[in-house]
Amino acid sequence: MQLRMSTRSMQGVLVVDCSGRIVFGEESASLRDTVKKLLVQSPQVVLSLREVNYVDSGGLGTLVSLYTTARNAGGAVKLARVNQRVGNLLQLTKLLTIFDVFDDEEAAAKSFKKDAA
Repeated sequence: MQLRMSTRSMQGVLVVDCSGRIVFGEESASLRDTVKKLLVQSPQVVLSLREVNYVDSGGLGTLVSLYTTARNAGGAVKLARVNQRVGNLLQLTKLLTIFDVFDDEEAAAKSFKKDAA
């Protein structure tokens, strides 16, 4: 299943709803391009991964790259609604120590306000 994305705003934060697979190739490139364009508009982005059913090593690399790009721009990329399979992968690769992961998009959006305080 190809990666599909839609973007919306929540509490001044851009949320990218992802559905499908984040894998090396066209899917990763599409996600990277979409989020990098959004980071120009707002350095605060939440990736909602509830409907992402598979992430490979290339997809993980893309997530780390986006995290780094956002940090260098003075912002952050946070993850929301991570399913158990993807959550286990993030834990196994120790990426849970890097990413802020939230149960829902609203909590992730609110966390940006707390970070600024």
